Amino acid sequence: MTIAENIRSIQKAIVETAVKHHRDPNTIQLVAVSKRHPMSAINEAIAADFFLFGENYMQEASEKIKMAPDKSSFHFIGHIQSNKAKTAAELFSMVETVDRYKLAKALNKHLHLLDKQLDILIQVNIGNDPNKSGVTPGMTQGLLKQIKDLTHLRPLGLMTIPPLTKDKEESATHFRNLRLLSIDLAQQGLFANKDKVELSMGMSHDFRVAIREGATIVRIGTAIFGARPATHPNLSSI
Repeated sequence: MTIAENIRSIQKAIVETAVKHHRDPNTIQLVAVSKRHPMSAINEAIAADFFLFGENYMQEASEKIKMAPDKSSFHFIGHIQSNKAKTAAELFSMVETVDRYKLAKALNKHLHLLDKQLDILIQVNIGNDPNKSGVTPGMTQGLLKQIKDLTHLRPLGLMTIPPLTKDKEESATHFRNLRLLSIDLAQQGLFANKDKVELSMGMSHDFRVAIREGATIVRIGTAIFGARPATHPNLSSI
């Protein structure tokens, strides 16, 4: 199948899953995770009228964004070192992986200079997985309270990558826990919009379960672009 066909297939699955679980499909965004795939793959998606992509590596993303049309937008979904905050502030429509105050403060400083606001999600290590980044569930409230004073950041919700498992119902438990955490935090007024809290959770193998449990953003890479190359693309010829 082509990238365009894969996108249509995933979009159809999102609609069917949402309807099955009595959810509005229009409340669920698809992010095509294009990390390590060449610019030609992104261009194929764009030719199919798809424009929202996710990237994990700052240098690679920077090169791609420079070549992408203005109507496309990019979420950053990887770990960000604080010294890369300036680039992130300049290039991305959303940073999904804010997990510490130092990073939030650095982003806010550069956004102030750019006279710009940035949508962010707090990455939560919902499964307390030592191999995953993210703030612990118990520390999420404190981080959001600190961020409230950073006026150029718009915290819209939470993001997670649960521990890797073949049991989708085990993932479902983590997704459910993230949703319950988000409800509690929203009731405390810690998000920019308490009536619409974003939950970025679910990837190619478990997005249907994530939608069932309340995902509003699903991050799909392999099911759209195929197997990810082992190395970064040659940036000079993306």
